[in-house]
Amino acid sequence: MFARISRLICTRSSSIISTRQPTFRHLKALPTIQQRANHGIAQEYLPSGQPDFTESQRTVREAISKICESFPDEYWLSCDEAKRWPSEFTDAIAKDGWLGICMPSEYGGSELGIADATTMLQTIAESGAGFTGTSAIHMNIFGLAPVVKYGTQEQKERFLPPLIQGKDRACFAVTEPNTGLDTLKLQSLATKNADGSYTLKGSKIWTSTAQRANKVLIIARTTPLDQVTKPSQGLSLFYTDIDRSAVDVKEIPKMGRGAVDTNSLHFEAWQVPERDRIGPEGSGFKSILHGMNAERILLSGEAIGLGFAALRRATRYANERHVFGRPIGKNQGIQHPLAESWVELEAARLMIYQAARMYDGGMETGEYANAAKYAAGEAAWRACERAVMAHGGMGYAKEYHVERYLREVLIPRLAPVSKEMCLNYIGERVLGLPKSY
Repeated sequence: MFARISRLICTRSSSIISTRQPTFRHLKALPTIQQRANHGIAQEYLPSGQPDFTESQRTVREAISKICESFPDEYWLSCDEAKRWPSEFTDAIAKDGWLGICMPSEYGGSELGIADATTMLQTIAESGAGFTGTSAIHMNIFGLAPVVKYGTQEQKERFLPPLIQGKDRACFAVTEPNTGLDTLKLQSLATKNADGSYTLKGSKIWTSTAQRANKVLIIARTTPLDQVTKPSQGLSLFYTDIDRSAVDVKEIPKMGRGAVDTNSLHFEAWQVPERDRIGPEGSGFKSILHGMNAERILLSGEAIGLGFAALRRATRYANERHVFGRPIGKNQGIQHPLAESWVELEAARLMIYQAARMYDGGMETGEYANAAKYAAGEAAWRACERAVMAHGGMGYAKEYHVERYLREVLIPRLAPVSKEMCLNYIGERVLGLPKSY
């Protein structure tokens, strides 16, 4: 299906983001509301008829739901327990070109917007794949936005097609052990050599998929911090091969998302060619800022997808589990928390897609992206916690899957920015309060 969608979309404007929506008049009619309700497990809980979704979003949701039907919760549980990469799923997503959903058509992408990509990732998470499914493809979908915006024509031609086709797998190396969210204090150095190449020395942490990736988007200092007038100066961005003879990649054991690795990177003499630098030397911080709001919107969609998955399972169990001669869902102590979670998730969803539409329309989205990230992370956390509690002791059993959801839902409360930093942004930028950190 996606190949057919791509042919329709490729006639659009050549810019990566467009407010115009593709038409689908050549496709078969979309299912009715009732048919959609029965189509796939990811169709539940959205407002009747999805009134705020465009035709493009509905088509994306239908197609992704169909793919996800082949990967039930049991598949994701087995991957998590065995710490096995979900290769069957990632291959299925790459096969029809979904990794290029946001990329320019001239390189094999589809030029859809962030709203459509968020719909895609929400649907994947909502199918039961959670953050295991979305994290396996997240970087490939939007990680190279800095290359699209700031890369040379040669770099785009060299880097984008293999990523879109799934031949390359990228990871993102920004955070460092001693700096955390204080990105401007990064200490990894990229020293320029006589031939124009760079020697990288330093450490990175929380780099997902580095065990499998062959490419990395990495930021390092080309000018030491004590030699710049502003901390944002002197940082440069590179997209390059992971030279495993020079980079020590160590997996970090963690509580959830066992199938998708997270790693620390250490390098002493990593040689990177000049042609792999993205943008002018010293412009790296500006380059990564370009994608931050989009990343927060995308991850927010993933969060509510997982929240809706938990709510679906909790509601089903509350209807089926009978105690004292009636379903436990008849008790307000069970029913009201689940109802509250639907309200919270739906409110977060509306904010997410408002932010996405603003981003796609070229508007400033900082306040809405951060608010959506906060609302989605908190709503998803409560939904997953309530789902475990609604199951009682069974919620602690792996076969009901909600314990896996709970282990994964901590991710959007911590990354890529903490909920406290979202509140800091809103307090300072929206409410005009003094900077608190």
